[in-house]
Amino acid sequence: MGLPCTKINKTLILKNNISSNEGFLKNLKTCSMFKHGKKKKKKKKKKKKTATMTSAEMDVKTYLARIGFCGPAEPSLHVLRSLHRGHQLSVPFENLTVHSGGHVELDPPLLYDKIVNQRRGGFCFENNGLFSWLLCKLGFQVTLFSAQVKSLKTGFYGPPFDHLVLMVSLDGKRWLCDVGFGGPGFSDPLSLETSGPQEQGHRVYRIREVERMHFLEWQREENRGTDGDWTEIYKFTLEPRCLEDFAELCQYHQSSPCSIFYCKSVCTILKPGGRLTYIGRRLISTTYPTEDKGFETTTMQLKDEEIPDVLAVEFGVVLKSPLIPKDEDITPPPAMY
Repeated sequence: MGLPCTKINKTLILKNNISSNEGFLKNLKTCSMFKHGKKKKKKKKKKKKTATMTSAEMDVKTYLARIGFCGPAEPSLHVLRSLHRGHQLSVPFENLTVHSGGHVELDPPLLYDKIVNQRRGGFCFENNGLFSWLLCKLGFQVTLFSAQVKSLKTGFYGPPFDHLVLMVSLDGKRWLCDVGFGGPGFSDPLSLETSGPQEQGHRVYRIREVERMHFLEWQREENRGTDGDWTEIYKFTLEPRCLEDFAELCQYHQSSPCSIFYCKSVCTILKPGGRLTYIGRRLISTTYPTEDKGFETTTMQLKDEEIPDVLAVEFGVVLKSPLIPKDEDITPPPAMY
């Protein structure tokens, strides 16, 4: 996610890992709030239909069909990898709600309706938030983390809660999952048990730890081994969070000229052998290198009237309201992190 202009004054800490669907859904909606070291008093609120999630609000089979998964879905590394890759091949990383008169709310049933029923996508808070619910329903042990994305423009990081990532604990091993990042993202879960290179196709990643801070790095579209040039993507700690923690940054990314999601209409999806990306009035097709061909990128200029058909045909996205294409320069945020 982009680098915000404003410092977040909310810290919201979830003390226990998510280990059951009941506990997960409870923690996803309500956490103990702490601000400036003082505990907030609980206030009684009227019950809303979306406040308490039930099993009826997620049809697991429908969700699995949405991401092209079939077969037994028991908690295993093989299943986790299939779900992780299938999600990125099926669900776009996109912010088109922001540019078609809508507003993103981090309410899991609403996210399910949007991504599964309406066959839309979302940005990190949406895609990873909903994916964590699915994993928990399937019996995986899931923990939400706050990540800070490094800006290519400023060289600094965004604040805490700038990006949402997941950790899955499985058979005594920990795996980093992220189905909501876009271009530099990894297609399969990455091990948190090693700091060494982890190859995925033509790419290579590593997770480096320094004083309890973990840095996700890659060599862009190359793989030159351990001694190659590593570029930081984002950093994160292993402090458990809950979805509510990310509400302020979710609002920020929909309204700040310092955020790419406010300045540009974006939709991108992983393809077998490449990636397809829509930005503003451009359609960018990327083909990953093979033994016979190198890395290739082609760009097509789009007319406004062509964009809805491109989104529908290429990404499976049909908007309820007209899209206003946007591709403005991002205002550099203060270098705070």
